[in-house]
Amino acid sequence: MKSKLSGNRRTFLKSAAIFSGVAALLGIVRPAPPKQKEALPQQDGSDQGYRLTDHVKKYYETARL
Repeated sequence: MKSKLSGNRRTFLKSAAIFSGVAALLGIVRPAPPKQKEALPQQDGSDQGYRLTDHVKKYYETARL
């Protein structure tokens, strides 16, 4: 009876060691970083950037504390 228990224990410990090693390797190995996207094309300057329009002014008025 004792030999069966020790055999099962040894099998359990061996499999636990194998699975923990695999888990450690999976934790170390990381997926490759995603490819960088191409840069956005330069605009011709027709866009003037931030504009203070009526709806923005209204938001600022309602957001005041």
